[in-house]
Amino acid sequence: MSVVLTTIITLVGLGVVSALILYLASKKFYVFEDPRIDNVEEALPAANCGGCGYPGCRAFAEALVKADDISKMNCPVGGAPVMATVAGILGKEVGKSAPQVAVVRCNGSCEHRPKTNEYQGAESCAVASALYGGDTGCSWGCLGLGDCVAACKFDAMYMDEETGLPVVIEDNCVACGACVDACPKNIIELRNKGPKSRRIYVSCVNQEKGAVAKKSCEVACIGCGKCQKVCPHDAITIENNLAYIDYEKCKLCRKCVEVCPTHAIHELNFPPRKPKVEQKEKEKAPVE
Repeated sequence: MSVVLTTIITLVGLGVVSALILYLASKKFYVFEDPRIDNVEEALPAANCGGCGYPGCRAFAEALVKADDISKMNCPVGGAPVMATVAGILGKEVGKSAPQVAVVRCNGSCEHRPKTNEYQGAESCAVASALYGGDTGCSWGCLGLGDCVAACKFDAMYMDEETGLPVVIEDNCVACGACVDACPKNIIELRNKGPKSRRIYVSCVNQEKGAVAKKSCEVACIGCGKCQKVCPHDAITIENNLAYIDYEKCKLCRKCVEVCPTHAIHELNFPPRKPKVEQKEKEKAPVE
């Protein structure tokens, strides 16, 4: 038998043995994957934003299929319509969650919070935050270097050149939470959009005592408690010298906005208030 023929037979034999080993190994170590995972993944928006709490839509689809109860699981990008489709595929009940949007809880613009020094390091909030407290007297506020904007995959944020603060484009925001995670100062929060997109919140996270906070930023919350006293719905708490409005309890009466001495409480998307003079005249007018 020639050397060439021997070599060919040997290689064929090795190929057959290798194929047999691979076949047996595939059978032994085969992992069944539920075909519904592919169906659920197709129903998801493929944003891979991580807003659901999982590293991508595939991982979220796997979690949805494996979970016995998906009522507390949510895709912030797809919202209720997508989750309804997922529920139909899996034959499970999905919970109802109110749509949310990111809000920036800092109003310390250059006008209200003057700079005391000039930062010349890397253009990153994470880096600047690790190095020092910030370029103003308030070490709690926005650093203005745009990490939140860079983290947003939906073009829902931009830096306002005049104020030096990030601005949320409400129509684009999907509440994925990427900006929340990117902010080292924790000034960005996801809140319920509210009826007609109306929201009231304290635009400050400074926990210093009132006089100190006010000296650093003239629109800082000073923890005076006036808002808490006028709130008829127990929606406001004061903790660590800082007021916080619970959006689940808030009924949008706006009484807290009127009494805040530093204008730290913001109201969004409300109609303009009527002048107080007109209101008094209406009250005095005789009823016909």
